[in-house]
Amino acid sequence: MRAYNTKHFLKILFSMHKSDTMKILFPTMILVGLYSWGIQYLEVEYLHLTTKSGISNVGMIHSLLGFVLSLLLVFRTNTAYDRWWEGRKLWGKLVNDTRNFAVKINAILGDDRQNAEQIARYLKYFPHFLAKHLSQESTRLALDEDYSEIEKSLKHHGPSEIVILLTYKLTQLKKEGKISDIEMLYLDTQLSGFLDVCGGCERIKNTPIPYSYSSFIKKFIILYVFALPIAYVINIGLFMIPLTVFVYYVLMSLEMIAEEIEDPFNNDENDIPMEALAQNIEKNVHQIMGLKK
Repeated sequence: MRAYNTKHFLKILFSMHKSDTMKILFPTMILVGLYSWGIQYLEVEYLHLTTKSGISNVGMIHSLLGFVLSLLLVFRTNTAYDRWWEGRKLWGKLVNDTRNFAVKINAILGDDRQNAEQIARYLKYFPHFLAKHLSQESTRLALDEDYSEIEKSLKHHGPSEIVILLTYKLTQLKKEGKISDIEMLYLDTQLSGFLDVCGGCERIKNTPIPYSYSSFIKKFIILYVFALPIAYVINIGLFMIPLTVFVYYVLMSLEMIAEEIEDPFNNDENDIPMEALAQNIEKNVHQIMGLKK
């Protein structure tokens, strides 16, 4: 995720980065401009249509369609942002849950550093395995010996298997009398919370916006933009060309932004910074449990 200062208005206004919609849309903006020029030439220069022509009435219908399109785009972007924000809240919950778990383990085990460190290894790597599971990309720990050792023992669903390893370890400590029934109940609830976070992230990841809805909005935008010069070029003239390009840029940018943020786990520039959050969790576990890095 790109970090920036919201108060630096001009810097944000003139910034360009790899996910900037202007760079992505520029080729199609040229085509839209050429199309608008072609409509202007056809209606004004070739057919010599005037404001008294019947085609000028298309503008009224076009205005009504613009209102409908604006409602659809507002709903689209709000839905996409809700998915992004829900994903961020789930990762925030994971940060808090791991801290609470580490504090409890550190208090329960006390001087039993061997068992505490083994649990800490599983705990600090859980968010890294979750990030890898969601993005299908390797993390910065790919060359870490401890991480690689644990990864080799995992076969299918990394986050769930880490929780299973933690459960086995806690059950063993309970049998040895190092963890009481009440403490085990609390820790088991915390482990269930880890899986709840994983399940919530998977629900967002594996349930995209329905294809028919996304496809319809794109087609609606194209038809709306293509009808724009037809409806208004007689009244506006050549100024209709940059106006059509601008309207196309605004509408398609909204759709592209919604597409990018509706899946917040792809490690794109505007997605949730899972790797940074995982590193923060790892740091917290080290500090709480007094471990060496």
